[in-house]
Amino acid sequence: MAEPANQVILGIDTGGTFTDFVLYRQQRMVIHKVLSTPDNPSVAILQGIKDLLGDTISTDLVIVHGSTVATNAALERKGVKTVYVANKGFKDLLTIGRQARKELYNLLAEVEEPPVPEALCLEVDCRRDAAGELLTALTDAEISSLLDQVAKLKPEAIAINLLFSYKNDDEERRLENALKPHYFVSRSSFVLPEYKEYERGMATWLNAWLGPLVERYLSALAEKLGSTPVSVMQSSGGTISLDQAAQRAVNLMLSGPAGGLAAARFIGAVAGCPRLMTFDMGGTSSDVALIDGAIQLTNEGSIGPYPVAVPMVDMHTIGAGGGSIVWIDEGGMLQVGPQSAGAVPGPACYGKGGMQATVTDANLILGRLLPEAFLGGAMHLDVSAAKVALQSIADAMGVSLQEAAEGVIDLANEHMARALRTISVQRGYNPAEFVLCAFGGAGGLHVCALAEAMDISSAIVPVHGGVLSALGMVVAPRERQFTHTLNVFLQKLTSAEMVTYCDELIRRGVTELVHEGARNDEIKLKLSLDCRYIGQSFTLNLTVYESFAKGWSEGIAGFDLSCLSDRFHKLHKDRYGHRMPLAVELVNIRVSTYTEAIEISLPSVNNNADSVRDTCITDPGSGVLQRDTMQQGSDYFGPLLVTDAVSTIYVSPDWRVQRDAFNNLLLNRLREPQVNE
Repeated sequence: MAEPANQVILGIDTGGTFTDFVLYRQQRMVIHKVLSTPDNPSVAILQGIKDLLGDTISTDLVIVHGSTVATNAALERKGVKTVYVANKGFKDLLTIGRQARKELYNLLAEVEEPPVPEALCLEVDCRRDAAGELLTALTDAEISSLLDQVAKLKPEAIAINLLFSYKNDDEERRLENALKPHYFVSRSSFVLPEYKEYERGMATWLNAWLGPLVERYLSALAEKLGSTPVSVMQSSGGTISLDQAAQRAVNLMLSGPAGGLAAARFIGAVAGCPRLMTFDMGGTSSDVALIDGAIQLTNEGSIGPYPVAVPMVDMHTIGAGGGSIVWIDEGGMLQVGPQSAGAVPGPACYGKGGMQATVTDANLILGRLLPEAFLGGAMHLDVSAAKVALQSIADAMGVSLQEAAEGVIDLANEHMARALRTISVQRGYNPAEFVLCAFGGAGGLHVCALAEAMDISSAIVPVHGGVLSALGMVVAPRERQFTHTLNVFLQKLTSAEMVTYCDELIRRGVTELVHEGARNDEIKLKLSLDCRYIGQSFTLNLTVYESFAKGWSEGIAGFDLSCLSDRFHKLHKDRYGHRMPLAVELVNIRVSTYTEAIEISLPSVNNNADSVRDTCITDPGSGVLQRDTMQQGSDYFGPLLVTDAVSTIYVSPDWRVQRDAFNNLLLNRLREPQVNE
């Protein structure tokens, strides 16, 4: 989609430590950071908008926001009081779950608190069978009784999850209509119309439990921004309008990280690197993912202890960030994270009252951060405070301050390398075939060490890597994801049946995008199928159709569905090393309707002469380069630092770095050590 002449797009990513901004206007990009305000994220957002645009907001401004409200509330278990409504005999469904235990052989394992207290689990006497046929009708008296029970409990939200509602949801809709005038209501046939009642119930409860918080936050933000259009990033990597986002809180759980992947894919395409392993290291956590041409999605994700079966980027998150606290455990072993110093008080070197050492403090002590050049000079780091904080760790370990700092970095790197192995080696991918893409405020400090640990020889640190998730908000498409369970034999499926099954989902997606201002002729469609061998519990996804939504039925009619079984057998063998002589079952149909993001171009940079100056890096012969002054295409050899307005990149010995035409840093590992001339 072409860029409107006067379009001004502002991408905003709210992180645990910083809130990042990318302003794109007339092929120019301005970046900005402010400290987050966790108690009220909108304060930092409004401050950043004022810093960038002043008191007068342009009428052409469009805001795309990555929100952490739902994520933080889920992790901190701070949702609203929510009643869970199930069929008679099934009110304890979420408590029983899959009967999985973290410690299988621990006879005295700590009992985990159930998602919903027993007193808030209610039942209605109605039932449908697996084919969706009515067995026990829902009476008006039953609805009236439920309303009385709910009124006595005084909840703020209701989650409705009835058996086989994905086949027929008449009873769920009747309950919703009766309850909606008084409460925030989520029904499972809207949130996740799929089989597996536990996962469907968890998604529905999460949506209700978090929905009022998201709704209040977004409503307050919209009120402060007036008529400015606002979209919100979803966990799947596409955006949704603010007015619809409030009803889909569970779809916002990975809002910020999804923005990072959208931008990484965009940067990778520009740099000619379509296969990426991404590493996003912020102040609180690190997110790793794999991009093999397209962003990988999963419906088996989780947030904390909760399974989240809605489509989301396939990402692995660990509690290791720049602000991760360093500590010594009871056995005298060095530990890093998962606790974080956050934005307040932050690492000791921030000078805001933090007393505990963090990864950032260790990098500063090793000379990999410049006290006077942090955030482009906007923030000064206190080296003395960092040394005081880490000295207690060094004393406890019986080593020097330098050795303690190196130990902290080595341990943090190992945590992150383990996460990278989880999303690559453990899934049958060879890391050596990918380029490591590092971003986030702290990603560039660890990129070479992680590439070496994964036997990766090439890496990229994108332009504006310290605010890449905010850039992702700018380049993300508008999108809707829908799914429906069928459970039919794939071999017996006809093209006509496929059209019938998909028609309602596609019309719904097109209607919602048109409501947001999209034109019918620009809406695209991706249709895919979750398939499995008969008797299996898990599925593999096959893409069937990907083109414009207009005329999709004719495209499907000409598609040879008979080849899908062969494709599934091949995919199963590639993923698991074998194929089986069994029938293939189609479990779910998945529909994604979307519009391409507004076409933006990364501003090219001037081919300036380079400038090197001395620094305090402990490795001999090191120097510092400012990214903007590097000679385009010239080779620079580590060890050295490259600084910019939002991040610092440490180039290790035996690595070479170049700057491309768009200010991305391209790193390659050398066989023979080199030095800068």
